[in-house]
Amino acid sequence: MAILELGITLGTRNLINQKYYQSDTRVGLDPELRAGFLSALESFTSEVFGDNINVVSLASFKLVCYCDIISIPSEEISNKQPLLSYAIIEKETDAEIVKKHLREINNHFLNRYSLNDIFSKKSKFFKGFETRIDQIIGDLKLKTEDRFRSIL
Repeated sequence: MAILELGITLGTRNLINQKYYQSDTRVGLDPELRAGFLSALESFTSEVFGDNINVVSLASFKLVCYCDIISIPSEEISNKQPLLSYAIIEKETDAEIVKKHLREINNHFLNRYSLNDIFSKKSKFFKGFETRIDQIIGDLKLKTEDRFRSIL
């Protein structure tokens, strides 16, 4: 039971991407390509079903997502984009617990960074937030055998 990878995207831009078990994820996608896929999936589910993506179950993994729609307040045409936190998890990991953590990650991210920074800064600007993510998810980033090793 572990989070294998976790990230935050804004529309088609990758802001944060952390891999906890790189060799086990077998997901060799470029983070920008993954952000584009997630953005398209979010747009599709929103427009077709009037809903947000929640959990996508694959043969070996689950993709858990939490999304907030954000925009920079202005007089011009609204530039609404999905701020999406996602986690690739092992199949037996409880998706609802992970989703609660993703919601908390989005809340902390939005409290820490201004909307202007989120829309305009490059991903390296948000690098320091990875430590906060690790604090929020705690030992969910560890597989069961690694949790036991940390106790011994």
